[in-house]
Amino acid sequence: MSVALGTTRPLPVRTTSVGDPGDLLASLPRTAPFAWIRHGEGLVGWGEAARVTVPPGPRRFAWARQWLADVLGDARIEDAVKTPGSGPVAFGTFTFDEDVPGSTLIVPRTILARRDGRAWLTTVGEPGLQPFTPVRTPGRIRYSDGSLTAPEWEAVVARAARRIRAGELEKVVLARDLLATAERPIDIRLLLDRLSRRYPECYTFSVAGLVGATPELLVRRTGKHIESLVLAGTTPRGTSAADDLARGTALFASEKDRHEHECAIASVRQTLAPLCSSLHTPDEPELLVLPNVQHLASHVTGRLADGASVLDVVAAMHPTAAVGGTPTGTAIEVIRELEGMDRAGYAGPVGWIDAHGDGEWGIALRSAVVDGNRARLFAGGGIMGNSDPSSELAEAQAKFRVMQYALEG
Repeated sequence: MSVALGTTRPLPVRTTSVGDPGDLLASLPRTAPFAWIRHGEGLVGWGEAARVTVPPGPRRFAWARQWLADVLGDARIEDAVKTPGSGPVAFGTFTFDEDVPGSTLIVPRTILARRDGRAWLTTVGEPGLQPFTPVRTPGRIRYSDGSLTAPEWEAVVARAARRIRAGELEKVVLARDLLATAERPIDIRLLLDRLSRRYPECYTFSVAGLVGATPELLVRRTGKHIESLVLAGTTPRGTSAADDLARGTALFASEKDRHEHECAIASVRQTLAPLCSSLHTPDEPELLVLPNVQHLASHVTGRLADGASVLDVVAAMHPTAAVGGTPTGTAIEVIRELEGMDRAGYAGPVGWIDAHGDGEWGIALRSAVVDGNRARLFAGGGIMGNSDPSSELAEAQAKFRVMQYALEG
């Protein structure tokens, strides 16, 4: 369903430079906030000038791009800033599985942004008034099992590992969910504030009830230049500096984790090469150290051959081996068979796109779907033939702590 608010006349859009707004998240009203923040920079938005639920299927990204072109093609845009993210912007979230409904694009009525020492405000149509209310904590949080109990999920991991050892596939990424119920309605602004402060290296996001802080940049497009950060291979942080160093060293030397990372890099290289006139992938990963875990990480850069939209690149890359598996088609079928749940937007693309096709999209990891006083948390990990179910469960539990901290403080 598509909704364009206001009259049938072309949308008036106006972007002007503003002084430093300070904390971007502090500007958000309570109702349906949008956010994409890293190190205090990025975009926040509120209100809805246009919204669409994207039909599921293999052409959903192309459909979304055409919808955006239709909505913004006749817009009367006054843009005094002229930089990626100025002018009208659509925030989006796509379900992990292309056959599952729920993918959404929204053009906010008001967008406030800051990047590289510049700040700007964009209004689309008549911005209207959004009542600002104080941020309130959700109170006591109760947790309960999601689709599977911990022992049931360990059994699923064991089944997947047996199928990998049998040669059916090389790797599959399995996720699990955890349900949280709060005393009071959950204020998304509180989650965003806690996540952005504790995980500044991550991309803190909020789109259509999906909230989180992902370390994984799927793609950034600026003109013809693209960037991607590939993460695969994870270990929890240590209990001391020495333990932390030992865990990082062991991760870097782990045959299982290095192979998992190589699968992810090969997947990105294979999907981006046809779109790029040049592409660089590093020979060795580096360690990305976050407050709760350490990852093997590789920074990929390239130059688009034909100026494809960021959504075209997202369409080519999703799902990556880092969130699906290898080979991807087989891994997706194994996920559908074994996982026992609907991932919704978890591990799907989340981010923003402007009217010029520039944008930033991450993979919605370390996230939750928030609805009233309930939240559904997600976490997962890459399963290989020698994966130990109890270790994989511990890794997933470590990843749950990101959103548990956001809820509890």
